Amino acid sequence: MNPLNWSLPVFVTWLILFGIILARAGGTFLLGRLARKGMRRIQRVEKIMSGPKYRKAERMIERYGAPVIVLSFLMIGVQTVLNLAAGTTGMSYRRYVPALVIGGSLWALIYSTVGFIGFRALAHAYEAAPGLTVGLGACVVLAIGGLLIGLKKEGDVPETPVPGTA
Repeated sequence: MNPLNWSLPVFVTWLILFGIILARAGGTFLLGRLARKGMRRIQRVEKIMSGPKYRKAERMIERYGAPVIVLSFLMIGVQTVLNLAAGTTGMSYRRYVPALVIGGSLWALIYSTVGFIGFRALAHAYEAAPGLTVGLGACVVLAIGGLLIGLKKEGDVPETPVPGTA
């Protein structure tokens, strides 16, 4: 079921994606609430919740609140951890649900319009020149990786693995 082959109106596609994000992000928030109630005793959950990325997300939630949740839907790589942190910090449903609806609406709008257009453009480029498309994609990935490595602060301490895991 390739979304690029959907022949649905944009609004219907938006509704499907909105439902997906409500279930995914809302479920992550509920897992955070469960973790707050004692699920943290599970070693895997404790490992996630003691990591630097999670601690940073928790501090952001405590400092800025619901607007962080809205913005998390516009950022790649932090959405899940911020929704989890919102649950574990005990953000009220009254503040979380509107942020989820607004952020989820924006996410669904972006992916149902611009996102699918971008995917279609990549598919057409690959059909026309597969080698060039893959080569340019690899260059973009390497450039982003180099940028991330270059932007790493000197004071950053690399994450150390938890003893007993490999």
